[in-house]
Amino acid sequence: MKWISKALIALVALLHVYIAWFEIFAWTDVGPEVFTTVDPELFAETTEIATNQGFYNLFLAVGLVWSLAIRDRQWSFRIALCFLGFVAVAGVVAAVTLTVSNGLPQLLSAAVAIVVTSISYRQESEGDG
Repeated sequence: MKWISKALIALVALLHVYIAWFEIFAWTDVGPEVFTTVDPELFAETTEIATNQGFYNLFLAVGLVWSLAIRDRQWSFRIALCFLGFVAVAGVVAAVTLTVSNGLPQLLSAAVAIVVTSISYRQESEGDG
């Protein structure tokens, strides 16, 4: 279960690296194809905002990778849950402010990772006692 948890955390981190790339480097090229309800002319006007948002997504990815690098099991768990919680909240906000389909990848991936990581941590803790 421990390796499944770590793999899910890594996948959520990779998702946010992709989102960061999209917002930082591909906003004006790919953005109009993804967000079809937005006027294509707005993408050029919102490049700076998208880049800023992209860096926030990159920070989420870095936090998740950091949680995987921490050797202390309890701190690794706490940092992972913190950043997965941030991702879940970002997914809810995206679902409410954009479309449900924009928020679901973040929300569902984070929620599954939170559940699996919590189960894994609990199983390891019970094994210590």
